[in-house]
Amino acid sequence: MAPLTYPLGAGARELVHARSGRAVSDLTLEAVAAGDVGPDDLRVSPETLRLQAAFAESGGNVQLAENLRRGAELCAFSDEELLRFYEMLRPGRSSAAELDALAEELSGRGAALSASLVREARGAYVRRGLMT
Repeated sequence: MAPLTYPLGAGARELVHARSGRAVSDLTLEAVAAGDVGPDDLRVSPETLRLQAAFAESGGNVQLAENLRRGAELCAFSDEELLRFYEMLRPGRSSAAELDALAEELSGRGAALSASLVREARGAYVRRGLMT
């Protein structure tokens, strides 16, 4: 693979795809006007997020890279599920056991990095007295 450049759409355009699988170069104003662009054509793909993570990491931004990798994992979940996860992670909204169950759910569905973050949040909430 050629060295990554930013923005990815300029330097690695052939590697960047929408969640639908369509190439970014196919997503034109003309395609929108013709009604040929759907919602999944406007959503980022897990592969593109992983490319962005690699670029961030190569630039020394490890934390951003980890966030992008978690985002790639979460592409597999519906909007409703993501909103449920977000709500559960707000302090005081879930018990430790509920966050443990959420971490297991995420892990079981291939989102190991996100599950680890939920476990980390659970530990922080317990240490700070926000849950038992």
